[in-house]
Amino acid sequence: MLSRISNPFLRGLAEWLATILLAVILFFVMRTFLFRTASVVGNSMEPTLQHGDMVVLNRLSYWFISPRAGDIVAFPYQGNPSEMYIKRVVGVPGDIIDLRNGIFYVNDQPMDDDFTGIEVLAIGNISFPTEAVPEGHFFVLGDNRNQSKDSRFTSVGTIPEGDMLGKVLVRIWPLGSLGRVGSNGQ
Repeated sequence: MLSRISNPFLRGLAEWLATILLAVILFFVMRTFLFRTASVVGNSMEPTLQHGDMVVLNRLSYWFISPRAGDIVAFPYQGNPSEMYIKRVVGVPGDIIDLRNGIFYVNDQPMDDDFTGIEVLAIGNISFPTEAVPEGHFFVLGDNRNQSKDSRFTSVGTIPEGDMLGKVLVRIWPLGSLGRVGSNGQ
């Protein structure tokens, strides 16, 4: 179609506009189906993620496999779906979560992911031990356990797999902290 335009200026302009249109379409396809950025708000994921960090979510990851304990995920807060929460998966379907003497247990095994070295004092408003995590749902906690609104609170609850917006892959801001965000808290 562009070859029918005889004026070189108009042909160049049409090619330029076609390239921009293709780039915009590609951007929206990638953002919708593959990757998305998110900002960390608050200190609930410290020390792993800090307030103001910008991360990239892999939106495709949970199309093929289910979330695993240790994954850092983003999901909309059910009390305000325009607000995004970023937390760590600690319980998968069937797991029983308990909080005893400031230590979380999953299936009677103490969690060994002490990110802050501080005894957990914030117990939330659910009863421990929990019922088994429902099928298709996940129990999530912030790494800064005493400063996190997470599955310990009925306003958050367990997260349906379908609500997960993606798995946190990399931190892209601040540039000095650019790098992969792994399941081990690094």
